[in-house]
Amino acid sequence: MKKIVLLITLSIFIIGCKDGNSIKEKNQNTNGLFRVEIDGKYGYINKEGKIIVKPQFDYAYDFKDGLARVKVGGKYGYINKEGKIISNPQFDDAYDFKDDLARVLIGNKYGYINKEGKFIINPQFEFAYDFNDGLALVEVDGKYGYINKEGKFIINPQFDDAFDFNDGLALVLVGGKYGYINKEGKFIINPQFEFAYDFNDGLALVEVDRKYGYINKEGKFIINPQFDYVYGFKDGLARVKIDGKYGYINKEGKFIINPQFDYVYDFKDGLARVLIGNKYGYINKEGRIIFIPQ
Repeated sequence: MKKIVLLITLSIFIIGCKDGNSIKEKNQNTNGLFRVEIDGKYGYINKEGKIIVKPQFDYAYDFKDGLARVKVGGKYGYINKEGKIISNPQFDDAYDFKDDLARVLIGNKYGYINKEGKFIINPQFEFAYDFNDGLALVEVDGKYGYINKEGKFIINPQFDDAFDFNDGLALVLVGGKYGYINKEGKFIINPQFEFAYDFNDGLALVEVDRKYGYINKEGKFIINPQFDYVYGFKDGLARVKIDGKYGYINKEGKFIINPQFDYVYDFKDGLARVLIGNKYGYINKEGRIIFIPQ
């Protein structure tokens, strides 16, 4: 009988065994069970190190919402926390459940199953994404549209590229330009940008003539395109690059910390890491150096 010694940390574990074999704990799990690999097979243990699901799978993933993906013989299926097969390994690819549905691949088509393993939306899409706020982005004949949980198209496939809805709007690409639609598929901001990003806190980052700025949900520029590169706002500040140097602006586009650094990072707990030359230091939100670069 193998002797198992369990050591729980935040990193990957290697646990010694009496007969010289090894058990590898793959990562921590928020559902009370932990993946382990024993002699090339995957199973699950609890926090006391007791094997709850016998290692038997070629690969296994973390539990999410009470179910875990497992791989057997090149196919994917799902088990519950007792190790019972909920959906037999039959899928060529599979993803975690989100909004009670999981996208799966059979052959070269994607569909969606429920937690009983039953197809709710039959495989028919060239590609598909997770449901987000009741809608899922799917690809048909090289065009993107959006379906509801019954598989009905709410917005027909018509876009060259598209993204999930965020703050009520979705970024889409038509004829080489990006714009934004609402959940009825109506353009709220017409395609006009060379590149663009999702809305976050009411603002979206867009590119015009190789310069970056920010618009509001009406498509009005709140901060005109003027930066060589920019990042999203976090805690009211955004990193921007101009003339080869980085600084920070507020949501009115005013420099709070002037461009002077060779690179900068987002603020965390009141401090941001900055690069001057080839040395790193830390500044506060007033731009004062707290830790001298070294």
